[in-house]
Amino acid sequence: MKIAFLELNAWEEKFLRDRLVGHEIVTQLAGDAEVVSPFIYSKLTAEVLATLPNLKLVTTRSTGFDHIDVAECSRRGITVCNVPFYGENTVAEHTFALILALSRKVHEAFVRVRAGNFSLDGLRGFDLKDKTIGVIGAGHIGLHVIRIARGFGMKVLAFDLRRDNFLAEVLGYEYVELDELLGRSDILSLHAPYNRHTHHLINPGNISKIKRGAILVNTSRGGLVDTDALLKALETGILAGAGLDVLEGEETVLEESALLSDKTNPELLRRAIQNHLILKKPNVVFTPHNAFNSQEALERILDTTAGNIAAFAAGTPKNVVR
Repeated sequence: MKIAFLELNAWEEKFLRDRLVGHEIVTQLAGDAEVVSPFIYSKLTAEVLATLPNLKLVTTRSTGFDHIDVAECSRRGITVCNVPFYGENTVAEHTFALILALSRKVHEAFVRVRAGNFSLDGLRGFDLKDKTIGVIGAGHIGLHVIRIARGFGMKVLAFDLRRDNFLAEVLGYEYVELDELLGRSDILSLHAPYNRHTHHLINPGNISKIKRGAILVNTSRGGLVDTDALLKALETGILAGAGLDVLEGEETVLEESALLSDKTNPELLRRAIQNHLILKKPNVVFTPHNAFNSQEALERILDTTAGNIAAFAAGTPKNVVR
């Protein structure tokens, strides 16, 4: 089959060629491709899919698939696969990198020392021990966050539609409803998938229910948090800080030319300005959608993707989302 891999690095291309011998691999969208493997910033809209008449399989190199028009794929009989598990520990570890940067003001101290200033004024942090962390989404990644948090001696609350009371007892955490979690947590960590049900899970209607002075960490999807609500919470002190690996409309931060190419959508410009205001704040730590980015996790992604393609070619597709 002809396979188009998008957003692929050179070492990843070699890795995949070694595992997909016999297939034709290209690294850009090709009209005669039978398989397309996008990453998170490649949008496979209905319009893009219409340019691919031979397409049989979309296998995204991510867990989330909100960048793919799965309804259009379903209508055309195109199989859509993902990588359901690859970075549970990887994303959880990055979550705590953001938490520790904020709790001990590592980012501020680093900038200060680079400027030759060794003063401790304003750099006092706080212990994680005995603090309460609220984990929104206690799935594979959320459970790793819970395990790490318990290792720090933290109290843990969890909100999830699916509850595993046995695990809660073994790991020592408590399931509560979302509003209670918001009101009791010193640190909020988001690990829910992004879909129409979780869009703006944190929003103007519930942002005021957050315990004043809490920290919000998002290593999931930007769309879980309403940008207006986040900016208001930071400006009014509801949130003492935020650790963000994702932002709503983050593509406007990474690719500012997108603002100029879409003159029909003023909301893009508004959101970009809001995001810049958020990122300028000294109590915000931002990484560029980097939580997944360890060598081990990337190799797991590529292995699973190659396996998805091989399984589809053999007539036994796996990791099918739609």
